[in-house]
Amino acid sequence: MLIAWLQEDIGRTDRTTSALLGRSKVVVQGRWVAKAKGTIAGLPVAARVFQLLDGDVSFEAMVGEGDQCSAGQTIARISGGLEALLMGERVALNLAMRLSGIATETRKYIEQIADLPAMLVDTRKTTPGLRVLEKYAAAVGGARNHRMGLDDAVMIKENHIAAAGSIPEAIARIRAQIPFPLSIEVETETLEQVKEALHQQADIIMLDNMPLDMMRQAVQIIRQGHDRTKIEGSGNVTLENIRAVAETGVDYISSSAPITRSSWLDLSMRLG
Repeated sequence: MLIAWLQEDIGRTDRTTSALLGRSKVVVQGRWVAKAKGTIAGLPVAARVFQLLDGDVSFEAMVGEGDQCSAGQTIARISGGLEALLMGERVALNLAMRLSGIATETRKYIEQIADLPAMLVDTRKTTPGLRVLEKYAAAVGGARNHRMGLDDAVMIKENHIAAAGSIPEAIARIRAQIPFPLSIEVETETLEQVKEALHQQADIIMLDNMPLDMMRQAVQIIRQGHDRTKIEGSGNVTLENIRAVAETGVDYISSSAPITRSSWLDLSMRLG
């Protein structure tokens, strides 16, 4: 992917740098600077971008993945051929800024529930082609990764239930076909659906878009019925309500917001 992204940006050649340097190779040093406070993620990816262009480029991270940075802080030092540094600058910065933005936003959500047992998990709402990196950034920010793709686990959602006709029928059909030891998760929107999923011994029951009072009732029903069943709260989770969702007693809170609502963390490369 990195090679394709470099080719997209460079095209046939970097006209500016090629015209400036000609055939000469100039070795320079520089640094990466954070222009805002945030959580850093993606520096190893940035280093790989430069090394694909020139194996002699040195990229030394001055902070660890997941570390907090302040505005004006040097987060990495870089040295190598000027051509490689200029040609790789935009792709490397774009990736690190995107991933650091996700890690920064994720950390905000984590801080809201840090003293509670509920765990924040990400979703499959990711940019096509960037899922592995975006989920990596969410994990750097403190979240747990939900399934990476459709093959990781069984999640029976409302359209699956509609296709099967009912939750019991959907679970029965799927359970007869899937390999051991895949877990089965069921998305529920009503207390009646919760009871159906519980009766069919679903491994995880998702409480989707439920009002908080209903969610608390659902948690109580599940805990009384089968205390090993895991419970996931989901739907319209925000920084303002995530703590209230956690306080209902769910085990997990899934949200796309740390990825889909994050802003890039502004970073820059300064040479010389």
